[in-house]
Amino acid sequence: MHISFTRRRVLVTGGSRGIGRSIALGFAAAGADVAICARGVERLRQTEAELRNLGAAVHASACDLADGDAVSTWVDDAAEALGGLDVLVNNASAFAGTDDEAGWGASLDVDLMASVRASRAALPWMEEAGGAIVHVASISGLRSSARTPPYGAAKAALIQYAASQAVALAGRRIRVNCVAPGSIEFPGGIWDERRRKQPDLYERVLRGIPSGRMGRPEEVAQAVLFLASDLASWITGQTLVVDGGQMSG
Repeated sequence: MHISFTRRRVLVTGGSRGIGRSIALGFAAAGADVAICARGVERLRQTEAELRNLGAAVHASACDLADGDAVSTWVDDAAEALGGLDVLVNNASAFAGTDDEAGWGASLDVDLMASVRASRAALPWMEEAGGAIVHVASISGLRSSARTPPYGAAKAALIQYAASQAVALAGRRIRVNCVAPGSIEFPGGIWDERRRKQPDLYERVLRGIPSGRMGRPEEVAQAVLFLASDLASWITGQTLVVDGGQMSG
């Protein structure tokens, strides 16, 4: 079956690199118009150019997702620029690993509250025709995470929020689901850095993945596109694990 998003309007937070970039490019390749935001302007402009080369109408702007007002403003500006909103993908993450006030603050502000705030801002744009919200969580939200307690706790809260949100919004024809990736490697990403700087940790995690390799951003993007598409029209409140068997390893 072919997934088409022709004439659909899609917003992706954290859309300039890694998983977010692959999600944005996937939607554009399927015919959608796409809005992205991120903190880093240089990578944002690079991804914006890639999206335009796929024929998409694009809105790209820098946004501090830890700033609640900035998140709401970006959603409104992006939806207005695209002429509406059909799909919201909350992908941004601080990936804070320090078990201290700064780490907890960053994880809660970006990994959880940015998604809550973006979802709230998106609702008025989706109420007339319905739509889909997909949160990018993590398998760290489904099991203990000794290395990154704030990140794991924030992702667990996001998964629970999505399940509750799905029930609350079902009557408005808005579906809500999560994707929970395992360890994903891409240039400049956390696992690329760990492969170079913490090879023992990298190899230990790799040995625990039955598929024998780290995941790729586009593999997560494919799951997001499915959940946002009409092929998943009767799926809501679910978390789709994309981890090569890592949770079972």
